[in-house]
Amino acid sequence: MRKFLYSWRFYTFGREQYQECMNNVFNNNLLNTRQTCKVLAMFAIVFSFIPIIFEDFNIFKACIYIGVGAIGMLLSLISNYLMQMFNIKRHYIYLLISLYYFNLMLFGTYLDIWSNRHSIAAIFPCFLICSLLMFVIPPQFNLILTFCSVLVFVVSSFLLIPDIAMYYIINAILAGCISLFFSWHITKLRMGLEISATKLEEERNKYVDQSITDELTQLRNRRDFNQTFHRFLSNYRTSDQWICVALADIDFFKFYNDHYGHPKGDDCLRGIGAALNALGNLGVYAARVGGEEFALLWFEKDPANVDKIINHWTGSIKDLKILHEKSKVSEYVTMSIGVYIVRCGTQQDTQTLYDLADKALYTAKSSGRNCAIVLGDEIKEYKISPKDD
Repeated sequence: MRKFLYSWRFYTFGREQYQECMNNVFNNNLLNTRQTCKVLAMFAIVFSFIPIIFEDFNIFKACIYIGVGAIGMLLSLISNYLMQMFNIKRHYIYLLISLYYFNLMLFGTYLDIWSNRHSIAAIFPCFLICSLLMFVIPPQFNLILTFCSVLVFVVSSFLLIPDIAMYYIINAILAGCISLFFSWHITKLRMGLEISATKLEEERNKYVDQSITDELTQLRNRRDFNQTFHRFLSNYRTSDQWICVALADIDFFKFYNDHYGHPKGDDCLRGIGAALNALGNLGVYAARVGGEEFALLWFEKDPANVDKIINHWTGSIKDLKILHEKSKVSEYVTMSIGVYIVRCGTQQDTQTLYDLADKALYTAKSSGRNCAIVLGDEIKEYKISPKDD
């Protein structure tokens, strides 16, 4: 029994997967509630013409149907309103579905029992089955809705049509069992599809991430840099005024590899990569575009703020204290940096801007390395030297 109840509650997926899938698909109930309420309202309004046309203006019956239709349209509007909200509380959706079922019971029991006592009990059971198939709800709530719906139908049959009540009761119980069986398995199927879709999306994201990430430094690679560079040029906020493009080389890295060996060279690159990744907290995008060459992109409101980024950058490299005995500019690993600044909305393409930043990098190397050269169309070239402790 315990195993059966666990299976019924968690659909054999396990508690964590069940909860995750239910969270992903639960809000779809709002859309389904809006649609089912509209359908019920249209049915009720159509039926409201029958007592007026064929039953000598039976206003009471017509008002019952119109009332059901009005409630259905109101619930549909509420569903549509809730769909516009963010992070809807789940009990609101439960309440909305419960109100829909109350309206459905009013329409179905009146149509099948109170109004047409000698008709075949078909309309309400059909509505019950179809409605339960529209929702993705926990099995406990599904069971409660079905039990209450069937109970109302059975009690009404006993009280109002005792002579043929058994026929109605059998129809109602069969409808409840069918709706429970199919809604359970359809929900299970939906949740299985959700799990498959989630896993496929995770695998896809994993492979996409691998294709744009440099394995050694965990920075983005040149392919992603080119794509991001295009996005920076075309998609920028109105508050951003300048695009900054920076290229950097590790000073005398060939000497470092020759002296310490390639494994140590890889360790050096990992350290540099970690320092550049940390610049993401300042809104700076970093990528490894070559062996020891790195590229950075970021927006600035004021060109004067570029100095802060550069000083933070060079300071973080200095803090690594990676020993470099063969360097001609410092006892530790340093970098030469070239920065080009251009206004957002420039007509220059990415290759042109890249070449201009590369030109600034070449100037930094020619100026003694271990420094940054900043220039731009509207900015006079200037040099940023590392701060002494």
